[in-house]
Amino acid sequence: MFSHKFMFCWFSINMGTASSMLTQYDIDDVQEHCNNLFSQQEIVSLYKRFCQLDRNAKGFVSADEIMTVPEFALNSFSQRLLKMVDGLNFKDFVAFLSAFNANASNRQKVELVFKVYDVDGHGKVTFTDVIEVLRDLSGSFMSDQQREEVLSHVLSEAGYTRESTLMLEDFIKILDYPGLKMEVEVPVD
Repeated sequence: MFSHKFMFCWFSINMGTASSMLTQYDIDDVQEHCNNLFSQQEIVSLYKRFCQLDRNAKGFVSADEIMTVPEFALNSFSQRLLKMVDGLNFKDFVAFLSAFNANASNRQKVELVFKVYDVDGHGKVTFTDVIEVLRDLSGSFMSDQQREEVLSHVLSEAGYTRESTLMLEDFIKILDYPGLKMEVEVPVD
């Protein structure tokens, strides 16, 4: 989970001037924090969007505020993602979004997927955890039996069983392949 210790944003009463409150030092700090996956212009755009989402100028965004973003509201992972983003300050908000950047490494993307599947947040994923997420994703389009058969097959091909407990490195072994697509376009004003 992301750190909530450092409140990064300063907000003005007039949200229209929010971008002027982001200094070059702040932009550089955020870029470094997200491994330079966003340009300075993208950081400023994200800051403006963050300030729009933070309706009460609290310095962090809530899950309800995040759900106003269409990309998250329409995402089948949205409820699980909300647990991860609720209460993020700007710096951690950008770090979270960096996993969706086209230039993020497959490892960064798989780490995010692992956190989504790690239902209880204990650093391991069980067959039941994966089935629960698959149920959320597939809804009534698949039966529980179909989900279990598909998952058993995928695990078997990767050398695991239904009884296996998967750690992050196991997830990387299973999911780390070229072309993994998890991107969110950052509109630049």
